[in-house]
Amino acid sequence: MARPAVIVALPPSESIPVATELLTAGFEVMEVEDPGELEQALEVRQDVALAILDGEGDPDEARAYEAVLRDAGRPIASLTVVSLRALERLSAQGPLDDMNEYFTRPYSADSIRWRVEAMCIRRETVDDGSGPILQGGDFGPGTWNGRATTIAVFNPKGGVGKTTVATNLAAALQTRKGKSVLLIDADTVTGHVTSSLGIEGVRTVADSWRDETEGGPTEAIYDIASPHPSGMRVVALTDSPLHTELLDPTRTAAAIKAARSRVDVIVIDLHPSYSTLNQALFAEADRILVPVTPDVPAIRAAVQLRDVARGLGCRERLALVINRANSGVSVEAIERTVDMPALALIRSGGMLFVRAANEGRTVIELFPKEKITSDFDTLADRVLGTPKAEPATRGFRVLPRAKEAARA
Repeated sequence: MARPAVIVALPPSESIPVATELLTAGFEVMEVEDPGELEQALEVRQDVALAILDGEGDPDEARAYEAVLRDAGRPIASLTVVSLRALERLSAQGPLDDMNEYFTRPYSADSIRWRVEAMCIRRETVDDGSGPILQGGDFGPGTWNGRATTIAVFNPKGGVGKTTVATNLAAALQTRKGKSVLLIDADTVTGHVTSSLGIEGVRTVADSWRDETEGGPTEAIYDIASPHPSGMRVVALTDSPLHTELLDPTRTAAAIKAARSRVDVIVIDLHPSYSTLNQALFAEADRILVPVTPDVPAIRAAVQLRDVARGLGCRERLALVINRANSGVSVEAIERTVDMPALALIRSGGMLFVRAANEGRTVIELFPKEKITSDFDTLADRVLGTPKAEPATRGFRVLPRAKEAARA
């Protein structure tokens, strides 16, 4: 029973908390603003199971949304959010069909999440004569019962601390949050995750797949990965930009998906490009963390990514992480320019990162009481959704827009 994609077509004040709650629960979420965007989303994604609609907006627009769902060529349920008074009026017109439901305002984001869960489970049931039962199937990799949270770390500009964020987040999740973590270096050009962690001379995915073509055994990514003293496992796709011909994007994404049954969290450090490989990994990620340093080139790259991500169908999974916070452009200016509230702030680490890299360890392990380690603790909590995310700009001046999103 694979976790499906959910369309959210609600007013912005409701869309942000609902999308955040669903993302935390592991759903793929696509926010749309009009029926045309819904149609485009359904063309891009074939795994959409449900659309959450506003039942109290423009009646013509509501009918247009319904027409798009009806003409999709596959069954897509709808959950229409209305006031209690509107529900009474609609109920008088007769019941909806079995696939579609109403949900009344006011509501909490977690309550609508559980309704979505129930509707998606119901979608996967059949009646064998004794009542509804779950359809049979493999409860292995990629299913709700065995699905790690997958976090990609990406910015189209280099030098923003992408690898620093990936390695220290992975270490925080492993050593401080009790999660089993697989860290993947998917930067096929300038990747240095393994060397920064003191892991040398190990097999890469490209090595394994090359051996396989010569008659060697088929190996899973998890089994290729090397153990790190922190407890996490670490693997690189390749150790040379000249050895990427075997890294077919579809096969690579499938191999990472298969690893989801082996760990709690997968963290992927990506190369700063929009390659076909990266696009395949974007599609596999539950969250795409976007490290941004407080300088104009990095901020412009994040704005470009925001716009490109809409076309790729992953805009709603982007999450801003401001690295070296408050050392240049202000946090509020970055949020305003990128039009995205920050998930977390990471202060400057200076020589702490240098000392950790020289020892093949992370700041999390070597400096557990430093303030920067608490920053990664906060990022880990927000990635896991425990506890409920507070404004990332706590201790800084928060934009009204970011306050509203956090309060919702």
